[in-house]
Amino acid sequence: MDIESLYKEYKALLFSLAYRMLGSVMDAEDIVQDAFVTFDQLPNAEKMENTRAYLCKIVTNRCLDLLRSSAKKRELYVGPWLPEPLLDQEELVDDPSVTYLKKESLSTAYLLLLQQLNAIERAIFLLREIFQYSYEEVAEIVGKSSANCRQIFRRAKQSIHFDPEVTLDTVAIEAKVKDFVQSILQGNTTHLMELIHKDVIWYNDGGGKVRAAQIPIIGFSNMIHVLSNFARMYAGQFTMRYANVNLIPGLIFDMDNGDRYVYSFDFKGSRIKTIYAVANPDKLAHLNKENA
Repeated sequence: MDIESLYKEYKALLFSLAYRMLGSVMDAEDIVQDAFVTFDQLPNAEKMENTRAYLCKIVTNRCLDLLRSSAKKRELYVGPWLPEPLLDQEELVDDPSVTYLKKESLSTAYLLLLQQLNAIERAIFLLREIFQYSYEEVAEIVGKSSANCRQIFRRAKQSIHFDPEVTLDTVAIEAKVKDFVQSILQGNTTHLMELIHKDVIWYNDGGGKVRAAQIPIIGFSNMIHVLSNFARMYAGQFTMRYANVNLIPGLIFDMDNGDRYVYSFDFKGSRIKTIYAVANPDKLAHLNKENA
């Protein structure tokens, strides 16, 4: 199979693996491109018995290298760190992981859980849980014994604990999000109490580059106070649109001063439990490239 055919067949899978590993759209795209270039330069690549696994091995190793080299940068990050939002879902149309796993595995909440694992735990967990490789195949990809991979996977799975009480469908989530926005704009605090969990947490990732809270805003009262102030201060100074963020309905706010905020949501039961807002322009640069 020529490199162009390989690219068409495996791009979605490799992007999904790299994006879940890194939480970065741009880095994932770069690593996938590099993987195909590297593969194309291999001697006798056409005789490779398991091309899919070898490409995953290249991508996994590139991700591990990048995670190790950027660990210090992450420690110095200003404010909460959130993954880059994925708005262009075309990369995932042919992603096999989406066809047999709940789409929550690409949600902001799930990606943050993955960040709690160290680099090698994350790689083994994803290859086994999301992409369903055998332990022998995982061992070959990450360079460890299958017994060791089995042990690491078991430990990683025990620490993930992702089990939503109620899984709302896309239509229901979109309706809740729209109701949430309209209630804020109308100052309808009473209705907001029906939409938002009392222990709600709001994370803002501005990376120290735009205006954003550098600590999480916790609790219904605190969040309503901040949102009400923002709605009053910036009335008429923004445009808003609804969009799917990581396959789940979310929001995009474009401020008149050029700042952009991309919102995604996590639910507990039928109420909003967590709000994620990414505003760091470095993490949104790929959106400008797509719209260019």
